[in-house]
Amino acid sequence: MLFFILCTDKPNHGELRASTRPAHLAHIQPLVDQGRLIVAGPIPSQPSSDPSVPVEGSLIIAEFESLSEAEIWASEDPYALAGLFSEVQIRPYRKALP
Repeated sequence: MLFFILCTDKPNHGELRASTRPAHLAHIQPLVDQGRLIVAGPIPSQPSSDPSVPVEGSLIIAEFESLSEAEIWASEDPYALAGLFSEVQIRPYRKALP
């Protein structure tokens, strides 16, 4: 089953996000290796491809066996463990296209 994980950063936590990013990416890598990751990336504060634009959160769409597995995986994300997020939403997702 697919689930989306939508995370909202706490305000003014850009430095925490930057310092925790390598561990966060390492946490995601097994999903990539297992072919379970559909998409993942930061949510910029404004429409822009400029990487210097501040980030307000993250979106991950990936395959998990169950909602509880997705919740456990999200709770073990280094960003979550570091206290970066003010809110985390996890919902089922059904891919239609492409």
